[in-house]
Amino acid sequence: MASRLNPYISFAGDARQALEFYKEVFGGTLKVNTYAEFGQQDSPMADKIMHGMLEAPNGFTLMAADTPSDDHNPGNNISVSLSGDDDAELRGYWEKLSAGGQVSVPFEKQMWGDVFGMCTDRFGITWMVDVVMQEG
Repeated sequence: MASRLNPYISFAGDARQALEFYKEVFGGTLKVNTYAEFGQQDSPMADKIMHGMLEAPNGFTLMAADTPSDDHNPGNNISVSLSGDDDAELRGYWEKLSAGGQVSVPFEKQMWGDVFGMCTDRFGITWMVDVVMQEG
């Protein structure tokens, strides 16, 4: 899998509806996971989208999630996601992007199995770097 760069949009509770709309616009395959699927069954966010990804046939990829309303700031609700399976390449990007910035999620193995980190670079742009761990 080649590394890819795509937008990641945060929504205040309507990520599923937005992603379904974008699927109507662009076509493709939509995969969504709720917060409940990752151990937060008793959370007020349980039925909301923790991670959704639309992969369109033309190569477009759009990712989205619901965030608690107090964390949602329209205008500042888009991040950039870097993902792939080349650990060394993505780790290098992470080290450069996070240098002089603010790390909000350390770059380490996460509950879903990937190595992931989130930071805001020194220019105020939020980056999510995800090393996809291959099954098998």
